[in-house]
Amino acid sequence: MQILLPPGWPRPKGYSNGISVRGRMVFVAGMIGWDAQGKFHTDDLAGQVRQALTNVVAVLKEADALPEHIVRMNWYVTDKREYVAAYPEIGKAFRELIGSFNATMMAVEVAALIEDRAKVEIEVTAVVPD
Repeated sequence: MQILLPPGWPRPKGYSNGISVRGRMVFVAGMIGWDAQGKFHTDDLAGQVRQALTNVVAVLKEADALPEHIVRMNWYVTDKREYVAAYPEIGKAFRELIGSFNATMMAVEVAALIEDRAKVEIEVTAVVPD
C-alpha cells in the first residue's frame, strides 16, 4: 500500500487522502449495528459502531481478507454531534477491531438509514495483495 500525500499537505489524522494498492478487491455492503441474526442490542451509537465493525471483520474473513486490507471506508451517521461526542469510544472499538488505519475514509450525516434503529452504516472496500 502506498500512501498518497501531495507535497506540503499535512498528514490527515485517522485516515489518508489517497492510497494506491494492487490485488484482489473485496466489497463489503453497508454494515449496521445489529448482530448476525438482525437484532439490535443497543441504541448507543458507539455500541452500534462496535457491532458494525464486528460485522465488517466477519464479512472480510469470508474473503480471506483482514482489516489491514481495508482501503476505503464510507460512514453514514444519523447524528453528527452524537458521532463527534462518541469519538473516544468509537476510537477504542476501532483500534480493537480494525487496528491502525491508513485507508481513505469519509463520513457524512444522513437524515435516516433504512433500518429505523440504525444510527450508523459502514461500507468497506478492501484489497488483498497478490
